[in-house]
Amino acid sequence: MTAFFEYVARNVVRRLGSFVGLALAPCRSAGKRCRIGLPRRGASAGPTKLVESASVTWAEAPRYVVGLALALLVVSSARAAKIGDLESLDFGEQFARFFTLQDEIVRLALLGSVFLGVSCGLLGSFIVVRKLSLFGDTLSHAVLPGVAIGYLVSGYKDPVAIFVGATLAGLLGTVLVQLIKKTTHIKEDSSLGMVLAGFYGLGVVLMNRIQAMPTGTQSGLDKFLFGQVAALSSVEVWMMGGVALASILLVTVFYRQFLLGSFDVGFARGLGLPTGLFHYLLMLLLAFTVVVSLQAVGAVLVSAMLVIPAASAYLLTDRMHRMLIIASVFGVLSGSLGAFLSFFGNSLPTGPLMVLASSFVFCLCFFLSPRHGLFSRWRKRKTRDHRILNENTLKAIYHVREERGFVGEGVGLSQLAERMGETAEEAKRRVRELVSAGLCDIQESGAKSEALLNPDGWLRACAVIRNHRLWELYLTNQAAYEPDHVHDDAEVIEHVLGEDTVRRLERLLDYPSQDPHGKLIPSLADLQRSLVKTPSPEPPSGYRMPGS
Repeated sequence: MTAFFEYVARNVVRRLGSFVGLALAPCRSAGKRCRIGLPRRGASAGPTKLVESASVTWAEAPRYVVGLALALLVVSSARAAKIGDLESLDFGEQFARFFTLQDEIVRLALLGSVFLGVSCGLLGSFIVVRKLSLFGDTLSHAVLPGVAIGYLVSGYKDPVAIFVGATLAGLLGTVLVQLIKKTTHIKEDSSLGMVLAGFYGLGVVLMNRIQAMPTGTQSGLDKFLFGQVAALSSVEVWMMGGVALASILLVTVFYRQFLLGSFDVGFARGLGLPTGLFHYLLMLLLAFTVVVSLQAVGAVLVSAMLVIPAASAYLLTDRMHRMLIIASVFGVLSGSLGAFLSFFGNSLPTGPLMVLASSFVFCLCFFLSPRHGLFSRWRKRKTRDHRILNENTLKAIYHVREERGFVGEGVGLSQLAERMGETAEEAKRRVRELVSAGLCDIQESGAKSEALLNPDGWLRACAVIRNHRLWELYLTNQAAYEPDHVHDDAEVIEHVLGEDTVRRLERLLDYPSQDPHGKLIPSLADLQRSLVKTPSPEPPSGYRMPGS
């Protein structure tokens, strides 16, 4: 029947196009035919394979107008199976048709996607930080028996009855999980898996039972498995809006309670907060969100819309209030993008496209997040390794100058290579890295090349030596390490000690001047004297006590 109605509608639209063209460009003779060809989009077989052009006369016009009115009545009562069934003539017109929201089915689908994204983003954030991602999956499967029971009680696809039945089933699954966890030694993940499998199996059995009924094939309950946002009714969309509004209000009002319960339950109980009440309130909101989202993305995929946008936001921020906002925005973007792609696709379901869109957003965050992204971490690790190599080269140059009593400013590349246990080419490459970093210069004198540290490079070299020897002294004095066991630890820690930590070590060790091996710990006065080409006759003294 749907194919027949589509056949009638397409025929009448083509005839109407011919009639409108005739009205805008009248022919010289009233009886003369005017031909206007309308290109047909799509390649569907059967009755929809129509002629490429149609013709109409003025005498036939009233008959076609009446036919158009009847066709519009028929088509308006039918609901498209997918958003993509609303096909236009070309890509540009489809694009404009979607963003101008000309079709009611597009408006309902887009509005439902926005409500879905907001509620899933808000509540999914608390699910992710509480490490209850599997709980969302369990709840989405546990509501399936309630959907079937709601249909059996009402006798048809009543949104209110299905909502009540699914909510009760979801709450029953939640209580059952907590009961198993508290009364047995079974872990929470095992109880979640048992409830998920048991309730989902019962739901599938009831669904098959409904399909075997005389009206079962027309029930539309199969859409609750994988979702079909194009089949949303206005009642279902406003129910989704109500749940989204309730989620926003309750999260705003009880934000501090939900926050404490998510990160420190013991502290919340110490403050006298009813943590159990707020936990079940959150689970109730989650059940509402899962139930109203079933029609859009299905029981199999609704948990993905709860977890993926929140996980994407978690990679971008460490603040809960920002995470809630970012997750909601990602949810709305994913839902809208899924509806958009389904509108352009041929026989593409909207729910899986929403999940794919949210997965694409997660991949972008996973690779490009400023703090936790894979690319950012790789770049930071590469920068850190490069800095450590430069600091080791600076330290080797300091050691060479220290061995000869800081006489002479330049360090030959052959001496540096011998100190570092490398070839002359490797040493020269390391010095060139210092030159690129603006810490060193190379002086060529015939066949001899020397590395000369500039003030910035010498200051950094002294800082690395200071960090190394302070940490060695700390381990021997405070941790009772043997002097010959502290070098390896200091080799690592010297590159990560911050100035605040160095100041604390200096005060703790009473501004020392020598390390456990009797070597000088560079001080500011020593640094200033070492920058002078002609060394001062005054011996280095190390750190000085304030006021001395």
